[in-house]
Amino acid sequence: MSFDVSGTTVLITGASAGLGAEFARRFAERGADLVLVARRADRLEQLATELRAAHHVSVTVLPFDLATHGAGERLRGELTARDIRVDSLINNAGFGTHGDFASADLERLTSEIQLNVTTLIELSHAFLPDLLRGRGALVNVASTAAFQPTPGMAVYGATKAFVLNFTEALWAEARGTGLTVLAVCPGPTRTEFFDVVGSEDAAVGRMQTADQVVTTALRALDRRSTPPSVVSGLMNWVSSVSTRFATRRIGALASGRLLGNVRMRTSVTR
Repeated sequence: MSFDVSGTTVLITGASAGLGAEFARRFAERGADLVLVARRADRLEQLATELRAAHHVSVTVLPFDLATHGAGERLRGELTARDIRVDSLINNAGFGTHGDFASADLERLTSEIQLNVTTLIELSHAFLPDLLRGRGALVNVASTAAFQPTPGMAVYGATKAFVLNFTEALWAEARGTGLTVLAVCPGPTRTEFFDVVGSEDAAVGRMQTADQVVTTALRALDRRSTPPSVVSGLMNWVSSVSTRFATRRIGALASGRLLGNVRMRTSVTR
């Protein structure tokens, strides 16, 4: 059994590269029309041209800065004006900061919270009425950083913990409605996240590809009973489960040994 999105419209944020672009390719393969949202118009147009030619689906490109207050309603208004109704939403846009909190740029951190948390909530709330009327999905991209404190990536880890908790709660609220809700928790993934930072010091564990992460998400959606969340990669799953058996003190210290020794603070986007 596979999750049927043929003839429906899927909105994907952060679609210009990495996981967002891979979600777009895989949903287009399944016959879904797409709305692709990111800041880089040229990358979106290139992907849209590829998908239209390969799968004969409709692809709407919306260059849009989501890291601003009210982005959810503005985006929904734009689609309403174009007479486009969204059946599924993939909240993939986000970015991470890496380094010690004390020397971090506060404006950058608040932008991180805006995009990773507030915009995700705004988009979910704005489009939920439409999602509940169909047979689609709400997929939020969290992280294995959500399962324990992450010294060296303190704000990023906290935002992803929020995403995981929120999504799992919404999964319970949506039961019986026909809407499938899922949080996807990748570990380190070979995307522009690490290309832009110029270092893989923040990567803990074996790197996965975007294809592997999206395959994990789709397999979860294809299940008769989709779980509230899924971790991509066996060792990432083992690591996430092991946090249940450690105290918060031990978890924070162990994570700090892996992430907290990076002296140069940088920021990355996807």
